[in-house]
Amino acid sequence: MSLDPDALRAAIAAHGPVARVVVAEIRGSVPREVGAAMLVWEGGQSGTIGGGALEFEAAARARESWTDRLDPIPLGPGLGQCCGGAVTLLTEIYDAQRVAELDAPLSMRPLPGTTGDAPLALRRVLADARGQGQVPTLLLRDGWVAEAVAPPQRPLWIYGAGHVGRALVHTLAPLPDLAITWVDTGQDRFPEAVPACVSCLPAPDPAAAARLAPPEAAHLILTYSHTIDLELCHALLQQPCAGIGLIGSQTKWARFRSRLAQLGHGPAQISRITCPIGDPSLGKHPQAIAVGVAASLLSEQMMKRPAQTPPREARA
Repeated sequence: MSLDPDALRAAIAAHGPVARVVVAEIRGSVPREVGAAMLVWEGGQSGTIGGGALEFEAAARARESWTDRLDPIPLGPGLGQCCGGAVTLLTEIYDAQRVAELDAPLSMRPLPGTTGDAPLALRRVLADARGQGQVPTLLLRDGWVAEAVAPPQRPLWIYGAGHVGRALVHTLAPLPDLAITWVDTGQDRFPEAVPACVSCLPAPDPAAAARLAPPEAAHLILTYSHTIDLELCHALLQQPCAGIGLIGSQTKWARFRSRLAQLGHGPAQISRITCPIGDPSLGKHPQAIAVGVAASLLSEQMMKRPAQTPPREARA
């Protein structure tokens, strides 16, 4: 969970002030990476910093003190976890006013107990990072923290609200940094409960709706109609996008390649489409397809992570 003002505002509206606990530093083997975070309120929490006992202890400390704090925690001797490493957790209490004061795209703020201006060393590190087109996820220096605010989300458009579409949406929605647009031919095609990060778009003509997608969006096509699927493939091959995935068998894909060629698309264009989506070795159950697609998206996101820049390409 990144430092996301919208998520903080939503949690505050629902629960009142919340504690945000973020992994600020790590050493050795630990459950999660720097920047992993969770929100805590009385009687509940969301997000995860991993490690069962670590989460339990961090949530308990947040609720007990209800103040900003920085806690170095050795996982082995401190919590009896077999990881053996150590983490430093930063806990901050947010209300609506504090969220309004967050500066995008980078928040620099003093750690608990620190006074004075931001250190020159931190400003130099940040200047170098910006010069290289990078924004650090989170960085501690001399009593100050610098953290990326709401990094750009990866737009993902999913066409079809049938069994596979529903499995995909509910599997992918909890993943960080995905903004999902869910398209089908009518409002009655969607379930009553939809994850908060998902925007439903009823569209009698999904291929026409696809033109609304930003050029950096990836697309997954799995409607109830082969005709609609083909129209979507044809439309998306005529516009920029990060990737196109199509559900189907090898027979379906062979027919689609032939039809797309007849529609004027060359082999290089048609090869932009990945069919089938997911991992065929996992089987054809909707949830198995969803797991395979999620693994593909996460693998490509991990490959882009060292540069800490928004991914420009996502094969569906």
